[in-house]
Parts: sequence; C-alpha cells; structure tokens
Amino acid sequence: MLLLNCPWCGPRDETEYHYGGQAHVPYPQAPADLTDEEWAEYLFFRDNPQGPFAERWVHSTGCRRWFNVVRDTTTYQVLAVYRLTDPRPEGAR
Repeated sequence: MLLLNCPWCGPRDETEYHYGGQAHVPYPQAPADLTDEEWAEYLFFRDNPQGPFAERWVHSTGCRRWFNVVRDTTTYQVLAVYRLTDPRPEGAR
C-alpha cells in the first residue's frame, strides 16, 4: 500500500485517494478538428514506462484536490509529490 503526501493535508494512506492517470497530457487545441483515430489516441493511449512516471491523484476523502505524483512503476516508490501549478520534477515522464 502507498503512503501519499497530499500537498494540503499531509501524509495519508492510499485508500483516501483515487488515481487519475498520466499527468501532463495536454488537451487538444482544436478537439472538433480531430479524426476519430486522433481522438481515440488522446483518450486511450498513455505511456507505460518502467521507472519514474508522473501521475495525477485526487484526495477524494480529504480536501478533494488534484495533485501530481512521480512514482517509480517498478518499485512503487513515491519520488515526488507536487501541486498541478508546480513544474514537473527532472526525470519524470
């Protein structure tokens, strides 16, 4: 089980959070102009690396705010936690 450190509430057990997928995925500039294949690519295809990976989490039973976590996908070690307004740490995909 993970111990995530909410930037607003402090350390809490993983059961208080919900995973929100890959972080730093830009929304398409003109979504109406995308083909079905391009829209499907945006919606469903994400990176799946071994090693550091930037993810979005929401503190669903606490402050209900979204934040980013850099987690090593091979060891589950949490490497960094930062607010959505903060820059992505070096080495995070």
